Amino acid sequence: MNKFYDTLIVGAGHAGAQAAIALRQQKFDGTIGLLGNEKYPPYERPPLSKEYLAGDKPFERIMLRPESFWSEREIDLLTGYRVAKVDPVGKTVTLSTDDEIGFGNLIWATGGSPRMLDCPGSQARNIHGVRSRADVDKIMAALPTTETVVVVGGGYIGLEAAAVLTKLGKKVTILESLDRVLSRVAGETLSRFYEEEHRKQGVTVELEATVEAFETDENGMATGVKLSDGRVLNADMIIVGIGIIPETGPLVAAGAAAGNGVDVDQHCRTSLDSIYAIGDCAAHGNRYADGAHIRLESVQNANDQAKVAALDIMGEDCKYDAVPWFWSNQYDLKLQTVGLSSGHDEYVVRGDPASRKFSIIYLKDGKVIALDCVNATKDYVQGRKIVESGLCLDTTQLADTNIPIKEVERV
Repeated sequence: MNKFYDTLIVGAGHAGAQAAIALRQQKFDGTIGLLGNEKYPPYERPPLSKEYLAGDKPFERIMLRPESFWSEREIDLLTGYRVAKVDPVGKTVTLSTDDEIGFGNLIWATGGSPRMLDCPGSQARNIHGVRSRADVDKIMAALPTTETVVVVGGGYIGLEAAAVLTKLGKKVTILESLDRVLSRVAGETLSRFYEEEHRKQGVTVELEATVEAFETDENGMATGVKLSDGRVLNADMIIVGIGIIPETGPLVAAGAAAGNGVDVDQHCRTSLDSIYAIGDCAAHGNRYADGAHIRLESVQNANDQAKVAALDIMGEDCKYDAVPWFWSNQYDLKLQTVGLSSGHDEYVVRGDPASRKFSIIYLKDGKVIALDCVNATKDYVQGRKIVESGLCLDTTQLADTNIPIKEVERV
């Protein structure tokens, strides 16, 4: 395969697919190649730990576009390939098959691979990540013979998977190494609320629980999780949800500036000429994080950065400056988050968590910087505008559910 594309996109997830779509929407008339390491056309990732795992949505319903969409827009889908080397001077990529593809512009949208534990027994065949369709298909195939599941990691992926598996009748234990779930993304009030909700559903939630090893049988299957306190938890299946490792190796080897991901500027350009990075693997300066260089693992970030890169390729002056937002569905709870709460010095609970409809509003130096809204969509919609504007609002009124957020007085 010796090909050339005016724009080659490496990574066929949300970011890569949206970049291809955005280019065509902007009337880009050059050739586009969309290369992914999976054999499937682009599909949605969030449903993997929710509706797809639960069996509520077949694969066809989580595809980003019908398969015919790509050929109709003259976007070449190159599925089942992995890039081994990038030559930024010669403007070529070499695949793991030793085939070479030339490019005019390169968009790196590879996301990341699941971070797994490195301890005795960690290669057991019934230890799973949750990142791709193949990951979840393996989990689903094993469910008929699975009764007990241990989920390592109390972040969104771990909690969502635990909720689905509990609804499917499995006995689930969540192990979180820190002193609360969601500790990296939310305040303590929200963490305690979700811990209690999972316990009400029959899930065992163990905090400050460190995995030391996985016990295995002669068939290479894990049979238990050994904790640092010496206890062993029996398990038919183990799911690890402790974050991702950005897939940046070939780009970094080619000389791209990088730290926690590939560094990009406001136009999503890397330090290499004509090479962009977007989505989960791209580290960018974000004003909602006080200008810190961060990676945002969210669909919206992937889509927003894809559009910025596409516009830059088209010669438009567009800078990335979108407010971060996220969501999570667990049981009948819809969590919507806007902004970044890390670094907050004050928070307001709006509504009663016992009612299972409430919001937590985070402030820093008097300014509203983020909201976590549980079954409170109106708060989320109105709060988003407040976060974008960086307003200082009266905290007493913020706590009063009789006063819409948009009507709270400024201070």
